[in-house]
Amino acid sequence: MVRPHLPLNALRAFEAAARHLSFTQAAIELNVTQAAVSHQVKRLEQQLNVTLFKRLPRGLLITAEGEALLPVLRDSFDRVADILGRLEAGQVRDVLTLGSVGTFAVGWLLPRLADFQARHPFVDVRLSTHNNRVDMAAEGLDYAIRFGDGAWHGLEAFDLCEAPLTALCIPRIADALREPAELYQQPLLRSYREDEWPSWFAAAGIATPAPLLKGIVFDSSLAMMEAALQGVGVALCPPLMFSRQIATGAIRQPFDITTSKGSYWLTRLKSRTPTPAMQAFHDWLLREVA
Repeated sequence: MVRPHLPLNALRAFEAAARHLSFTQAAIELNVTQAAVSHQVKRLEQQLNVTLFKRLPRGLLITAEGEALLPVLRDSFDRVADILGRLEAGQVRDVLTLGSVGTFAVGWLLPRLADFQARHPFVDVRLSTHNNRVDMAAEGLDYAIRFGDGAWHGLEAFDLCEAPLTALCIPRIADALREPAELYQQPLLRSYREDEWPSWFAAAGIATPAPLLKGIVFDSSLAMMEAALQGVGVALCPPLMFSRQIATGAIRQPFDITTSKGSYWLTRLKSRTPTPAMQAFHDWLLREVA
């Protein structure tokens, strides 16, 4: 429940004083007198029955109670400023908060995102990347794009596209390879999923026991591809997400052999009611991948 007579001026005075740790600097920012800021903060302390600052000869020291209040106020003021900005010129702007596994964001989404913005100019996209580990509720995400089998508790998942993995490397290494088994002589870059390279070799028809893999382990295909571009070894990555590197010839696919370990999915909390911006992005994305 919202408390009546919320002392907005006093809250603003406290927030400014807490940032500057000075009543004088807060007064300059708010274009009021130093005495007015001090009075507003004192009024707030009396109303809350707490001490927010310790007054020192050379400034202020924020108390534990003040530190607890400050981030809540900053977030609230930022939200108000955001809403006012979206109402500018009488046009309501809608925010879409999107998280995406970095490989999909860089390799597929970013080259196409301008089209979504052109079709929906009043949607502000806020994009963050992750390495397939994400807490949608804690991070306040409308959608998260991730890789897997589509089975996540409490989430609704929409299948975007399968992304088979294959061996990718620089031309110098590719030219030296004649048969898949020769890859065992190369450093094999890999993810934390230990079954990916064995699955690829099985798809290549290599039934002999594989030697112990001794390659660098990455938590991101983007970092793995960068290592491959620098000639560190052979990456096992989805060529669909690195089509630009393949098209320029910087990276080659030495063998027409792939293995599939999952798909990319658009996910949202089942408890999250889709907003107009969410629905617009959902429809656009599924149309694009189709």
